[in-house]
Amino acid sequence: MEKVIYALWTPTGEDLEKFYARLREEVAPQLLKAGARGLQLNVRDKVIAAARDNDREANRPLMDAVAHVWMDSAVNEYRKPFDDILNAATSRIAGYLVSESLPMPNTEFPSVMGQRTKGIAQVVFMKRPPRLTPEAWMDLWHGDQTRLAVELQNNFYYCQNVVVRPVTHGAPPCDAIVEECLYEEAITDGRYRFRGKDFDDRQKNAWVFLENTAKMVDFDKIDVIGTSQYVFKNPGV
Repeated sequence: MEKVIYALWTPTGEDLEKFYARLREEVAPQLLKAGARGLQLNVRDKVIAAARDNDREANRPLMDAVAHVWMDSAVNEYRKPFDDILNAATSRIAGYLVSESLPMPNTEFPSVMGQRTKGIAQVVFMKRPPRLTPEAWMDLWHGDQTRLAVELQNNFYYCQNVVVRPVTHGAPPCDAIVEECLYEEAITDGRYRFRGKDFDDRQKNAWVFLENTAKMVDFDKIDVIGTSQYVFKNPGV
């Protein structure tokens, strides 16, 4: 089984909320019927609108949604039904075959299939800076950065995806895709994006985390979107 993450863009002129509803109500069942072994959608809906100031845009325009599709094979012929469904529903897709690691599964707020997961799911599309070799970059990311992401961020889910290769034409360069679910308070108050007993403690943890993050990414070269997460099928179930 393989995992493909697709960045999705809304068709020109379509209302965003209608697009998100169509993804959940029409496209998700089509993907499952086509044989998806697992399926999750992340949408930039109005529920998380208050957190938009934390988004970052390297590739313009930012994607409007993300689909995580687990399938038997990402070889072109076998992936094509999923590509076709998503192409028909959007103005553009960018697909990436990834290798998934789950340092922090969501055990606190288990997803109810087809319903919105609690909190805010932040999705980050990252590029490796040219100053770092692939080996040095992975050492930084899967070393201190993973530990700090779990210990200092106020999250209850943390998923790392190393990009193996792009699988659709014209997909922007990308080396990794991260998803982290933060508690509900983080939607309206950025101070709650990090753990701490008080505001000063949270600020200190934010500084430590972001200082370390700057070692492995250039902040003007990453895409960051706050989303609502919807799980429709757990892989392997």
